[in-house]
Amino acid sequence: MANNPGAKKAIRKIARRTEVNTARRSRVRTFLRKFDDAIAKGDVAVAKAAFVEAQSELMRAVSKGVVHPNTGSRKVSRLAARLKKLDKAAA
Repeated sequence: MANNPGAKKAIRKIARRTEVNTARRSRVRTFLRKFDDAIAKGDVAVAKAAFVEAQSELMRAVSKGVVHPNTGSRKVSRLAARLKKLDKAAA
């Protein structure tokens, strides 16, 4: 348990940051889910739009420190590969 004022303040700050980061992570997952749904339906146009949004949201999470930069890049790369595969199959 925190005994001094600095430690108590740190606990309050951590609680606020945790709440914000949780919301950001949830937002990223929502956009990833929208992309997955578009891929599952096989609609290339919707998938491309969902990819742009998901990529943007992932990179925003990286810039905010919620996701490690390598993790963000890896996920975007895998999303792009799935989109490319769908695009080739549709063509």
